[in-house]
Amino acid sequence: MKDYIHTYSGKKFCPLDPKIEDIDINDISHALSLMTRANGHYKYFYSVAQHSINCYKEAFARNYSKKVQLACLLHDASEAYISDITRPVKKNLSEYRVIEKNIQDKIYRKFLGEDLNENEIKFIGDIDDCILHFEFIELMGVTREDFHCECNAKFDFSKRDFEEVEREFLEIFKSFNKF
Repeated sequence: MKDYIHTYSGKKFCPLDPKIEDIDINDISHALSLMTRANGHYKYFYSVAQHSINCYKEAFARNYSKKVQLACLLHDASEAYISDITRPVKKNLSEYRVIEKNIQDKIYRKFLGEDLNENEIKFIGDIDDCILHFEFIELMGVTREDFHCECNAKFDFSKRDFEEVEREFLEIFKSFNKF
């Protein structure tokens, strides 16, 4: 058997040898809207797509470049093809991180047209941690000392229908028109 997955759009995607032409925003938005954050440990279903939308909103509120805003929307897009692993485990899986980075870099190249620089990567990581901080408070009732930040946007942590989240993700994506 070949090393590929069948995607929502019907493509055969090879996670170990990804091709830019096989990356599809409809596959990404659909899969992420059905994928739960925190390995399902939040008090109700809250998707990776909804998290990504909140990250985009924070980048927008901070008046970051269009490139960083779109990158925030797409920062977990590789998970549409390989799922996710919780942070404490992922940091110990070096080969997984290589595979994830390869896919994510190709996603950025396809949709951003170029790689991110160190500052842009830091901005995205800071926002990702910031949103995680507020997700833990809102969706678990837990405050983590290792995550603290001030956010500028209003976030939607409500329980939402995946199709609604998928549509919003795609609408935001389409609003960029390759900035």
